[in-house]
Amino acid sequence: MKLSLIVPVYKEEGNIPEFLRRIKTVLSAVTEDYEIIFSLDPSPDRTEEVILENRAKDNRIKLLRFSRRFGQPMATLAGLEYSRGDAVIVMDVDMQDPPELIHEMMARWSEGYDVVLPQRRQRTGEPWIKRVVSAIGYKVINKIADVKIPPNTGDFRLMSRRVVEELIKLKESHGFLRGMVAVVGFRQIIIPFDRPPRHTGETNYNRFLGSLRIGFNGIFCFSTYALTLATLFGFLIAGFSFLLMAVYIFYKLMGWEILWGNPTMVILVSFLGGVQLISIGILGEYIGRIYEEVRARPKFIVDRAEGLESRKET
Repeated sequence: MKLSLIVPVYKEEGNIPEFLRRIKTVLSAVTEDYEIIFSLDPSPDRTEEVILENRAKDNRIKLLRFSRRFGQPMATLAGLEYSRGDAVIVMDVDMQDPPELIHEMMARWSEGYDVVLPQRRQRTGEPWIKRVVSAIGYKVINKIADVKIPPNTGDFRLMSRRVVEELIKLKESHGFLRGMVAVVGFRQIIIPFDRPPRHTGETNYNRFLGSLRIGFNGIFCFSTYALTLATLFGFLIAGFSFLLMAVYIFYKLMGWEILWGNPTMVILVSFLGGVQLISIGILGEYIGRIYEEVRARPKFIVDRAEGLESRKET
């Protein structure tokens, strides 16, 4: 049994030594046949040097370095494509994904589960506004998405080899792993845990809002509900307009004076203009993603692969 660990990194030189110390202790109790794949967006600090220094001591530590910064979702997909494990775990290097949880994840995999999802009960160290945004985001996504994505589950998860193979076949370029795993399906189980604060350093996402881009991918890439909502909103406004017209005709027939006034006109015009801009924005989000898919650019470009072979080479 071979285990692969996919660890996307960017500006994480301070976390890597402690991560490797803890993860090696955990992995040695599970299996000696493992690989740790660091998927590295080129960093301005010594992240790459620290990884290579540790690789010189242990060749089970491997490195994927990209030609430019592609972002965490693409780094994760690249690691999955290069992995060779029977079980594959995706986790962060900052210790907010506790390495000690791997024991239970592997036990659940041994029971026949293809996807093991650690679910956060608490999010220690995160601002309240970020927790609120995250909670609302998951509720919205699960309300409108074509697939169900368990709330408070990040990319930290274990996947069987057949799940990874199916993920690699998917052509989407957004890299929203949570949604892609939900699309693939198979037998899944949730493990609750309390998320600790970062070991050191600052997150590469917005401290208060997280990654809105990733959240929008969850909304627009897995549902057309936003388009339906814009259409319904248009019908609602049209109905309101007809109602106003009926009121206006009624006032005319009765010979009553109509006192709309300048403020009323400003409010109506501003309201209609806002609705139009929102609808155009929703269309733009979908069209932009269609454009990304049609271009079919590579999801990532590997500049350096230490200890790894491309799938095309095997």
